[in-house]
Amino acid sequence: MTKYWNRIKAFFSKPANIILVIFAVLLVLLTLYPLIELVRHTFVIHATDATIFPGTRKGDFSLKSWSKLLFTEANKYSFINFYKPMLNSITLAVLSALFALVFGGTVAWLVTRSNMKAKKFISAAFIFPYIMPSWTLALFWLNMFKNPNVGTGSAGFVYSLTGLCAPQWFVYGLFPLVVVSGLHYAPFAYIFIGGILRNMDANLEEAATILKSSKRRILLRITLPIVKPAILSTFLLVFASVMGSYAVPIYLGSPVNFYVLTTKMKTLQTTAIGQAYIIALFMVVLGALIMLFNNVFTGSRKSYTTVTGKSSQISLVDLKAGKYIVAGILCAILFFVCIMPLISFGLESVIIKAGDYSPSNMTLNYWIGDAGSVSTTIGNSGILKDPAIWSAMGNSLKLSVICALIAGSCGVIIGYAVVRRRGTKLSAWVSGLSFFPYLVPAMAFSAIYLAISTNFPFLTNSFLILVLVGSVKYLPFATKAGTNSMLQLSPEIEEAAAIYGVPWIRRMTQIIIPIQKTSIISGFLLPFVSCMRELSLFVMLVSSKTQTLTTMLMTYNEKGASQYGNAINLLIILIVLFVNFTVNKVTGASIDKGVGGN
Repeated sequence: MTKYWNRIKAFFSKPANIILVIFAVLLVLLTLYPLIELVRHTFVIHATDATIFPGTRKGDFSLKSWSKLLFTEANKYSFINFYKPMLNSITLAVLSALFALVFGGTVAWLVTRSNMKAKKFISAAFIFPYIMPSWTLALFWLNMFKNPNVGTGSAGFVYSLTGLCAPQWFVYGLFPLVVVSGLHYAPFAYIFIGGILRNMDANLEEAATILKSSKRRILLRITLPIVKPAILSTFLLVFASVMGSYAVPIYLGSPVNFYVLTTKMKTLQTTAIGQAYIIALFMVVLGALIMLFNNVFTGSRKSYTTVTGKSSQISLVDLKAGKYIVAGILCAILFFVCIMPLISFGLESVIIKAGDYSPSNMTLNYWIGDAGSVSTTIGNSGILKDPAIWSAMGNSLKLSVICALIAGSCGVIIGYAVVRRRGTKLSAWVSGLSFFPYLVPAMAFSAIYLAISTNFPFLTNSFLILVLVGSVKYLPFATKAGTNSMLQLSPEIEEAAAIYGVPWIRRMTQIIIPIQKTSIISGFLLPFVSCMRELSLFVMLVSSKTQTLTTMLMTYNEKGASQYGNAINLLIILIVLFVNFTVNKVTGASIDKGVGGN
C-alpha cells in the first residue's frame, strides 16, 4: 500500500498531471454526458411528438421518431425531411471544401512561392472574410444580385444600376452557397498551407531544380506531399464547418426550397423535436467519422517535419508580367469580398424603397430615428435608439468576453499540461476530448445542450446555457493556440525556475505567459470573434431575455425589415473589426501570422 500511495503522491506532485485529471473529468461531463443524453432523447416521446403519434405520452420510450424520419414513404416524408437534406448538405460541404482548398491554397502558394506583387496587402486582407460572419457574404450576395424575377421581387444593386437580371440559380441555391461558403473558409487553407510552405526547407526544391526536375514535377512530387496534412485537415475542417452552417442556407437556400440538415433540424424543432435530435445525432456521428478519417490518413506518416536547419533562400517562381496581372485580379476579388459588403450594408440600411439608391430615397431613421418615424413592418426606433438592440449588444459583448476568458484560460492550461505530459495516454485523451466540440456541427452541439437542459431547469432559456455551450464549443480554438505556444517553449526554462523553488503559479504568470503572450492572446481573440458573430450555435437556445445581435438580425430579416437587418449586420462587423484591430495593434496578436508576406 505504501508503494502505491507513494506513486499516487509522486503523480499528483506534478501540476501537469493534476490539470489533466481535472480536465479529463470536466470534459467527460461537458462532452460525453451531453452526447449520451442526446442519444437518449432520440428514443423518448416529447410533447411535440405526442401529437404526431396517437396513443403515446410524453416520456414514453419509443422508436417511432426513428421510424417516422427514416422509413416513411407516404408523401415522400423521409426523402423530403432527411435524405434530400442530407444529400444537399454533403454535396454543399464537399464542393465548398474543394473551392476553399483550391482558392486558399493557390493564394498561399502565390504569396510564399512567387514574385507576385502586393503580397503584404493580400496576406492581411485574405483573412478578412473569415473574421466577418459567414452570413455577411450571404446577405451581401442578395443585396448585389436579387432582382424582380427571382425571390421576393425586390431589386438589388446590380439590377438597379444596369437592369440586368441574374438567373435564379445564380442568386439562390447550390451555386451561391458553394461560392459564399468557399470564400468564407478559404482563409483556413491559406493559413494552414501557407504556414507549411513558408517554413518548408527550401533545399528540397533547390535540389530538385539542380537535378533539372520540371516545376510541375516539383509541385506534384515534393510540395504537395509535404502539405498533405494541411490539405486534408483543411478539407475536413471546412467540410465539418459547412455541414453545421445554418444562416447561409437560410438566406440563400430556403427561398428555393434548398434545405440542408441544419435548416430542416430547426424546422423540426418546433413540430417533431425527437426527429430533430436524430438529425443532430447523425451530424455528431459524421463529425466523429471526420476526426477518425483525419487521424487514419495523417497517421500513416508519423512525421511531416519541415522545419530543421534549412536554407533561408527560397527560389521564387518568376511570374514575369503576370506578377502584376495576378496581383490585380486578387486585389479586385478581395475588394469585392472585403470592402463592397460594408458599402452594400451601409446603403441598404438607409434606403426607404428597395432598389432606389438616389439621395432622396435615403434616411438615417433606421439608425437614429424615433419610433414610428419609419414605415416598416416593425415600426421600431432606429437601432441606436432601440433599448432591445442595446440589450442584445450587451448580451453579445458580455457573452463573447466571458466565453473568451473561460475558453482562453482553459486552453492555455490544457495546452501546458498536454505538452508537458506529451506521449501519455491521459494527455492524448484530454487533447482529443478538447478538440471534439469543433468537429460537432454548431446546431447539433446546441441541440445536445438543449437536450440536457430538460434535466436541469435552471439552464432552460438562461444566459448560463449560452455561456456553457459557447465556452465548450470554442475551447478547441484556445486549446490549439495554447498547445502550439507551449510546443515552441523549451521546458528547460521552467525547469530552471523550478530548481530555484519558484511555485507553479508564479512560473506560469511571470515566465511562461509573458514569453508566449502573442500566441496566448490569439487563444482569447479567436473565441471572442467567433462568439460575437455566432448564430447557428445560439439560435436554438436564446429566449426573449437572452437575445444577441445575431439573433436580433435574423428576427428583423424574417419580418421583412431588411434595413434594420443590414444596419445590425454592419454594426456587428464594425465591432468585430474594431476589437480585432485594437488587439492586433496593442499586443501584436493576429490570425494571419502563420503566413505573412513581403
